[in-house]
Amino acid sequence: MNFKKYQPLIEVTLLSILVYLAHKLVFFLNENNPNLQGFHFPIEVLYGFFFICSLLIIRILIMVNEKNINNVGFTFLLVTFIKMALSYVVLSPILNSGNPNVRTEKIDFFIIFALFLTIETIVTVRILNNKQ
Repeated sequence: MNFKKYQPLIEVTLLSILVYLAHKLVFFLNENNPNLQGFHFPIEVLYGFFFICSLLIIRILIMVNEKNINNVGFTFLLVTFIKMALSYVVLSPILNSGNPNVRTEKIDFFIIFALFLTIETIVTVRILNNKQ
């Protein structure tokens, strides 16, 4: 089995765990803060959703890279667009909730989305730079 081929998946997993633990630490240190309580989705659910999306995106990019490296960038744009649409579907209950902390929860959602998008972009750039 070629582990180098699947190295981006391992990198995404390790970075996701690291970012999750840092985010969880912020919540732990501010557990008495009323702005960080009563969210519609716990951060574990959001991290799980974005982690699975990232693994799928990177796996698709690896498969496209094996067939034709010229299509990796376009594929990244397409799957990122699909992920954004799914993210909006996940975000819509938060937007429609009567939670007084909706602003904090939207910011938290966007931070998680941006972190995973950054991780995916970095891994995609690495795939594109490793022309074999």
